[in-house]
Amino acid sequence: MADIEIKNLSKWYGQVLGVSGVSARIEPGVTGLLGPNGAGKSTLLKILTGQIKADTGGATIGGIPVWNHIKLYEIIGFCPDMEKFYERQTGFEFLTYMARLHGMSKSKAMKIARDTLHTMGLDDAVNKRIGAYSKGMRQRVKFAQAIMHDPEVLFLDEPMQGMDPLGRLQTAELISDYGKRGKTVLVSSHILNEVEDMTNTILVLNHGQLLAEGDVHEIRELIDEQPRHVRITTPERRKLSNILIGFPEVQTISFEDAPDELMIQTMSPDAFYQRLPDLVLKDNITIEQISTLDDNLESVFEYLVK
Repeated sequence: MADIEIKNLSKWYGQVLGVSGVSARIEPGVTGLLGPNGAGKSTLLKILTGQIKADTGGATIGGIPVWNHIKLYEIIGFCPDMEKFYERQTGFEFLTYMARLHGMSKSKAMKIARDTLHTMGLDDAVNKRIGAYSKGMRQRVKFAQAIMHDPEVLFLDEPMQGMDPLGRLQTAELISDYGKRGKTVLVSSHILNEVEDMTNTILVLNHGQLLAEGDVHEIRELIDEQPRHVRITTPERRKLSNILIGFPEVQTISFEDAPDELMIQTMSPDAFYQRLPDLVLKDNITIEQISTLDDNLESVFEYLVK
């Protein structure tokens, strides 16, 4: 198992800030690296994979400094956001070549290449030239080269970009399984719901700075000054709204487009939820569904960047 230790990392491109004073500890399992385009995610990943040198600070992976240490490449896998293939190679040839660069024998490299293509659902494209691959297939073969040597640490930069819904689902399951095996996975995305089913552990970057880190629900506590939004589905929404308006915990009530939904804002969600059971029993109100919108990553991110 290999932890990632990041201490006060900063990187400038001339007058442009890449990352600024980032410090974090990333333990085995899946961690989401979240932020909009231009937040500094790719810069951070390039530093951690030894491609560029930080201007200040440092980082280690399993105790190995990330800059100028060849041994690092034995234990990491990297799926970059950009792609550059030999278009005339087949997927099988590409992965065999990459495996050979990892020092595998020719026979082992060929076996690993076929097995990894199978894992990525690319059996039908084994002997197809990459130049004829779809965007989603190219993304999957790029992911395949990152995992084919079974690295201890996996860095994934927007790994599901361009994939169809099935490919996204399958890739998300692979990433989750990798974390469950005790590997350390850092996966970046600007589409927050991509990582929501893979992990609750997140780092949030914006303008090169680390805004928050930890469990998404713990991070939600950082923004308790914001009202919670609760959607309630009920066939008696007008009757329910007339009752809820008298709750001191409720700030506003609004009707949704659906005829059986209403939205409330509350600054005291715990007190609000405690009163709901009594309301159902006392006033015989039917409540079909309750959803707290602010516990999803999208809402957390929107609040944090305000």
